[in-house]
Amino acid sequence: MTVEHAPRISTHPSREELGRAAATAAAGEILRAIAADGRARIMLAAAPSQIATLTALAAEPGLDWSRVECFHMDEYVGLDPAAPQSFRNWLRRNFLDKVPQATFRPLDPEDGPDAYAKLMGDEPFDLVLFGLGVNGHLAFNDPPADFSAAEAVRLVALDETSRKQQVDEGNFPGMDDVPTHAITVTIPRLLNARALIGSVPGAVKRQAVHDTLTQPISPDHPGTALRTHPGVRLFLDSESADAEV
Repeated sequence: MTVEHAPRISTHPSREELGRAAATAAAGEILRAIAADGRARIMLAAAPSQIATLTALAAEPGLDWSRVECFHMDEYVGLDPAAPQSFRNWLRRNFLDKVPQATFRPLDPEDGPDAYAKLMGDEPFDLVLFGLGVNGHLAFNDPPADFSAAEAVRLVALDETSRKQQVDEGNFPGMDDVPTHAITVTIPRLLNARALIGSVPGAVKRQAVHDTLTQPISPDHPGTALRTHPGVRLFLDSESADAEV
């Protein structure tokens, strides 16, 4: 039987305040891991929704980034490695260049899913920083998502909603420019973590937040998988928060 846990939710007036609050929580998890193990392993999402949190986290005082190892959730297949839309490049530009002491383990799609699974290993992450897609996806695990995937990383075809979100967010000029496939970390591997912190701002995410918190735990709503983990915190702004929850 699945044991359900209610995520801890906090709502903030703006994206910037959401980002500062989420970054403070994330810094606490990183500090705890370093104090306990001498290092921290963190998993990062790459999306506009994460900018405020990552910007604030890079400015958090007292973090020894030389003790932090960073992974990321997904990467497009078939995209020029130098393209600005590459999630590796996005993370470098928006976060990693600000904390150059951190170790970055990028996902190279040419190496394939198994290579990244091996690079990550089986050890739990100390912290996962995640967002929610418009369709509720976690990483690029679109609905219906596989909640019991045996592999840690897999090749997936992107559904139309996910591809359109990339256009709507200004990442690509049109649908024909968005790759049709990606390599993604699976939901069981993402949940193999001590703590998960989600930054989910914006009115376009309100339905995804509502479904994540209220729908039955089901592959049709990938975000509901978060309710199977006891250490999830969800940071919302006034636009994404669901008044009915």
